Formats: sequence, C-alpha cells, structure tokens
Amino acid sequence: MAAVEPTTLSGLPAAELHQKLRGLREELTLLRVKAKRGSVEQPHRIRQTRHQIARILTILNAPARHGGTVPNA
Repeated sequence: MAAVEPTTLSGLPAAELHQKLRGLREELTLLRVKAKRGSVEQPHRIRQTRHQIARILTILNAPARHGGTVPNA
C-alpha cells in the first residue's frame, strides 16, 4: 500500500479509515512474519506501514481528544 498524505486521510469517512487500518494491520503482520523468516525484500516497509497506521489512528482519535464526534461516522 502506498504512503498517503495525512491531509488526504483526514477527508475520508471513518468507515473507509477503519477499512484501510485493517488492511495495513494485515500487511504489517505479513511483513513481520517475513522479517522473522529472513525473507523480507523491503525491510523499510515495516516502518512505513507502522507510520501509516499511526496516522490513521491519530485522525480517528482526534475528535475524542477534543471532545467532539468522529467525522463522517
């Protein structure tokens, strides 16, 4: 999955963000398994995927921190 800008992510509905989050978590799991076996071709993808997950979680959790509701939920 290609890197996505935070401004692009913030405009997406919550359901789509949750879907992307599930996909990224699955990808991260597969990358970690490959890394354990020593067969990962692009080790930097693990870090990129973790950062993308963090970006999505930040957007999803921002309204809760500010006392608002989740946008487009």
